[in-house]
Amino acid sequence: MIPDLGKYTDTVLTSYAASIVLLAALIVFSVLRGRKVRAEMEKVEQRMTRNG
Repeated sequence: MIPDLGKYTDTVLTSYAASIVLLAALIVFSVLRGRKVRAEMEKVEQRMTRNG
């Protein structure tokens, strides 16, 4: 149920949509960055175990 926002309906809903899109983008970028960092850490760990 959407409350009656009167003449501000478009502005409020647009703001909500923009916020959701930005939050989703932050989550995606965080996950991608985490995968990249994890892969780099695994490479470093493999080098450490080979070099002693």
